[in-house]
Amino acid sequence: QVQLVESGGGLVQPGGSLRLSCAVSGSIFSINAMGWYRQAPGKQRELVATFISGGSSIKYAYSVKGRFTISRDNAKNTVYLQMDSLKPEDTAVYYCNNPPGPLRFDWGQGTQVTVSS
Repeated sequence: QVQLVESGGGLVQPGGSLRLSCAVSGSIFSINAMGWYRQAPGKQRELVATFISGGSSIKYAYSVKGRFTISRDNAKNTVYLQMDSLKPEDTAVYYCNNPPGPLRFDWGQGTQVTVSS
């Protein structure tokens, strides 16, 4: 059974940084299409950053472009999200997963990111 385990969240002041990790286990498929999503209280889950085109390109949400960086380590089956210049509006639970479709897994528990002074 595939497991997605997100970690690295926490409480950080505005302008700070965090690095999230997503460990994928139990899957025979590559992580080349994985992405990061987030869900703030009372809002729908939204895409933050994802690999596209078989993993050769990256797409970012407009709100995080220039501040967040997605990367992956195929040998470790792990996807990362480096978040810099964090803002209060980045506060949310962050999740990783494949895009909608037959390769989308059950959601993990996510990792809470809180940006507050």
